[in-house]
Amino acid sequence: MTPKRKKRLTIILGLVFGTALIVGLVMYALSENINLFYSTSQIANGEAPVGARIRAGGMVVDNSVKRFPDSLKVQFAITDYEHQVVVEFTGILPDLFREGQGIIAQGKMDANGIFQADEVLAKHDENYMPPEIAESMKKKQEAQQ
Repeated sequence: MTPKRKKRLTIILGLVFGTALIVGLVMYALSENINLFYSTSQIANGEAPVGARIRAGGMVVDNSVKRFPDSLKVQFAITDYEHQVVVEFTGILPDLFREGQGIIAQGKMDANGIFQADEVLAKHDENYMPPEIAESMKKKQEAQQ
């Protein structure tokens, strides 16, 4: 192989390796930012990964909101009218958060089966329901019929 061909081959291999490295790093970064949605039934059935960042949605169960007096910690349950999941959140809840309303919580499942939320999103008007919750509930109603 001539020195000119070796130089070309080295450059081409360097470009291929560099491109593969860049694509790999971009794919890794994107996979870290994915927040998959799980309904309360999927969480109760053990389909949600423990320790991975996910989104959980449902309706806040009536009389389930429990506030801890010495901190900003709040515990409540969400449901898709089939199963319930307990959610713990430390922070200030949105003004529109209340029992009987649809919410989406972002966080991680712990080993005890409690969803540790680090963000709670509440609906913004009376007619709105997060699309993931509406679709999940629609599937449950179709399955029951």
